[in-house]
Amino acid sequence: MKASDLLVRCLENEGVEYLFGLPGEENLDVMDALSNSRIRFVATRHEQGAAFMADVYGRLSGKAGVCLSTLGPGATNLLTGVADANLDRAPLVAITAQASLDRRHKESHQYIDTLSMFKVVTKWNAEIARPQIIPEAVRKAFKVAQTEKPGATHLELPEDVAAEQVSAAEYSNPLRVQLPFKPEPLGGQVKRAVQVIAGARRPVILAGNGVIRGRAHEAVRRFARSLNIPVAQTFMGKGIIPDTDALSLYTLGLQARDYPARVFEQADVVIAVGYDFVEYAPCFWNPNGDKRVIHVDVSPAEVDAHYIVEVGVLGDIALCLDQIGACLSPSDAQWARRCREAIVTGFEQELASPPAWPLRPQHVIRELRAALSAEDIVICDVGAHKLWMARMFPCEAPNTCIISNGLAAMGIGVPGAIAAKLLFPQRRVVTVTGDGGFLMNSQELETAMRVNLPLVILVWRDDGYGVIRWKQQLRFGRTYSVDFTNPDLVSFAESFGAAGYRVTEKSLT
Repeated sequence: MKASDLLVRCLENEGVEYLFGLPGEENLDVMDALSNSRIRFVATRHEQGAAFMADVYGRLSGKAGVCLSTLGPGATNLLTGVADANLDRAPLVAITAQASLDRRHKESHQYIDTLSMFKVVTKWNAEIARPQIIPEAVRKAFKVAQTEKPGATHLELPEDVAAEQVSAAEYSNPLRVQLPFKPEPLGGQVKRAVQVIAGARRPVILAGNGVIRGRAHEAVRRFARSLNIPVAQTFMGKGIIPDTDALSLYTLGLQARDYPARVFEQADVVIAVGYDFVEYAPCFWNPNGDKRVIHVDVSPAEVDAHYIVEVGVLGDIALCLDQIGACLSPSDAQWARRCREAIVTGFEQELASPPAWPLRPQHVIRELRAALSAEDIVICDVGAHKLWMARMFPCEAPNTCIISNGLAAMGIGVPGAIAAKLLFPQRRVVTVTGDGGFLMNSQELETAMRVNLPLVILVWRDDGYGVIRWKQQLRFGRTYSVDFTNPDLVSFAESFGAAGYRVTEKSLT
């Protein structure tokens, strides 16, 4: 058995269904091993697309998505998607080929220090310098990637090592997969949290992506409903509580003073559940540092001057909330009612005017929501449209509107939709993207057509980098180098064999 065969066996042992990537000279042995595997290799048109596919696959499934590249430019092309997964807390394992060991000591074709490059954007990475370490290295890569807080890991496999024979039987078998253990909360911390919440007059729950990762959204709903506490969700926490629920405050995440931000100005206790700072910094919702903060998560809180924790309750999120909630009486329902009314009234006023031309973002979102079921999936790219989708696109279930908000990398939309459709073929999948983000990875249209995936790509066109244009106007009163031209996007889609349509009237039906 060659080392490359052992690597693929270990990936199969981890339950890998898809491997996204590009073949290259230095990963020929791995590609040959994959040709005899039950793992489906999805050949992409760019390594960044492969990494974004693995990123979204990991976020939707909770299992590490896997991407593969050759050395040098192949590895550097993976980097943005790997970094995105790491900051968005999506489990991902990246595998890159490398030059043979006998030419690493000198200047060599396409050789760069990939290991050092990936170290800064992953939780852990290692070189496989000997075939015998493959079972341990693969098991550790998946274990670290999938343990809270999840993220990216990286393995580097030199081409000569991949071709070596694994002789000893003791090194030729994958290691047994063990699931991470989630601890129970300490009773003393639960009691302290109960005391703080019981003394609150205007409590608010801030629910983040950690709730979805921990499959704890039902526990958040039980907790909020039993205690009459309103819930604001981060951009990456959309759907934790249905936006139709009387306790939903929609999303908190704009740096402007949006409707949910006004609720937080009045709150005295903030129960932060599964909240990650990379989504929305505490200085935006606690600028004066005067909120009493209860931190509920698997991991301790990060240090921040605006996030001084009154009580930290660490452990399985659902268990933490159930134990805290069992000791509390409901809060005054009028506080939650006033909060919800302020949110709903604000959005209704924005939607009060009839559709006009050009279409307003609010009306596009309303039409999109009406066309989809509660379980259908929207992958939102990064750009001006993301702010509208994050704050106004209603969600009834978690992981039905995927937004990158850690690294917030443009270009995730089309590759992410491909991964979503592969994972959930029975659901409709839509990418909402701007013209800037779309053209960053639009080549993956060919991948979608070749793999025969029915997707809808909704491109919001403003012929420029809209968010930067807006911020330049706010700061300087003028714009610079933010405008561009676009191809005929309908013909562009048709050139790949896809159907293309252009909206030319205010009625979208």
